[in-house]
Amino acid sequence: MREADETTRQRLARALREEPGTPSALAERFDLTPGSVLRHVEHVSRSVEGTGEQFLVAPPACEECGFDRFDDLLNRPSRCPSCKSESVTEPTFTIE
Repeated sequence: MREADETTRQRLARALREEPGTPSALAERFDLTPGSVLRHVEHVSRSVEGTGEQFLVAPPACEECGFDRFDDLLNRPSRCPSCKSESVTEPTFTIE
């Protein structure tokens, strides 16, 4: 299938099969906003269920205190709930 014939979600899924990606990196690559990437990735995660593939998420983590038990892994937290630092990494997605 040519890239022009693929939907945004199909292109995101193909990219995540090739290499892991953060919302910001995927947004830049596909000329989207990080928020729209998160909405698309949520649908991509459901579409791989039952296919033999796994949608994996490396959770966001606080760079100050190491907190990584965020409730919503498909989100870009603005600050750490533990120490209130704004130095929080983005989640990283991949499909294996």
